[in-house]
Amino acid sequence: MSNTALTASIVAKEALVILENELGILKNLHRAHEDEFTNSVNGYKIGDTINIRRPADFTVRSGATLSTQDVIEGKTTLTIDQQIGVDFQFTSQELTLKIGDLSERVIKPAMSSIVNSMASDVFTQMYQGTYNWIGTPGTTLTTFAGFAKAAERLDLMSVPMEGRTAGLHPTDFWGLVGSQTALYSPTLVGTAYRDGDLGKIGGIDTKMSQVLPTHTVGPLGGTPLVNGASQNVTYDTAKNTWTSSLITDGWTASAASRVKAGDIFTIANVYMVNPKTKVKTSVLQQFVVTADGSSDGSGNLTLTVSPPIISSGAFQTVDSVPADNAALTFLGTASTAYRNNLVFHKNAMSLAVVPMEMPQAAYNGSRQSYKGLSVRVIPIYDGTNDISKWRLDLLYGRKLIDPRLATRMSGT
Repeated sequence: MSNTALTASIVAKEALVILENELGILKNLHRAHEDEFTNSVNGYKIGDTINIRRPADFTVRSGATLSTQDVIEGKTTLTIDQQIGVDFQFTSQELTLKIGDLSERVIKPAMSSIVNSMASDVFTQMYQGTYNWIGTPGTTLTTFAGFAKAAERLDLMSVPMEGRTAGLHPTDFWGLVGSQTALYSPTLVGTAYRDGDLGKIGGIDTKMSQVLPTHTVGPLGGTPLVNGASQNVTYDTAKNTWTSSLITDGWTASAASRVKAGDIFTIANVYMVNPKTKVKTSVLQQFVVTADGSSDGSGNLTLTVSPPIISSGAFQTVDSVPADNAALTFLGTASTAYRNNLVFHKNAMSLAVVPMEMPQAAYNGSRQSYKGLSVRVIPIYDGTNDISKWRLDLLYGRKLIDPRLATRMSGT
């Protein structure tokens, strides 16, 4: 077989194929928004943004009397602001290679690093805005009953069955695999035992991911309480951020970083409602802190939390407004790191990978796109040292667009 002279086009095409094969669990995210970015001659620039509408919701009329209601649509934004890449070089003696050798030695490791970096970033964004957490943090998932709790929570939140995915940390994935091998089910046990593949469990496409994030709970401290009654908002004021403020006190005074983005807590006697019927459930509503916070000299701390505290209307999230001095109970132990398994519907998170601008000064560069993916390769020649350098770039944006469609999960 003859050798193939390396060109940017060859490198880009090969990188694109490997990227598509390596995406793994990222293929289960919502990708449709890539088409909404405006086409231009030079591709896309960092900072391009689109608005994504949040769906309207309604309350149901009882009886024959007409009762109109406003149609209120919120929005969130998806910004293309993440540029990542890998750079490598060859001497002139190495420049003519078999493309297969190049794939195995250089491009495949490079693309694997890029995909893992992107996946870690995407799932960090997802977990920090996800307020449901099933199970006991730090407990390994080893039973179907424990796994089913996540499916149950999605059901309670009226999440569609089609399009559900579970991403499990290796410790929890293999803990669950081990439990399935004791079952009398030749097909399931065979694939779990021989291939480590769980496939669909309870209608959820279950995959292992080595890049799922860990979350370290904030230092906490003191006995946090709600400071003041009537801390609720309307959907109209929270529709774009899906957050609200919660004034609290009782913290250790003048303490930096009492809470961290991603911390989860409940409020005494504040329960989740079914998002469709608005009927109170038996589950305390969980809230996630969306920004780090520190207490002042008197132990006061205003938290930014999701979901917003909405006690009535089409977008109601809780059965009642928190009472003054209601206790906050945080999930997990202060300053302790926990694995975050994620179970989500594909519409919870959006990922957009778009073509990059090709600089006019870039000679013989190449930009290749395939199945909503795009990579750019630019060669740079170092004449002093007779070395060919290559830069491989990928540009993307990611956004948790509907946290109601996801939950974190631990064993029970």
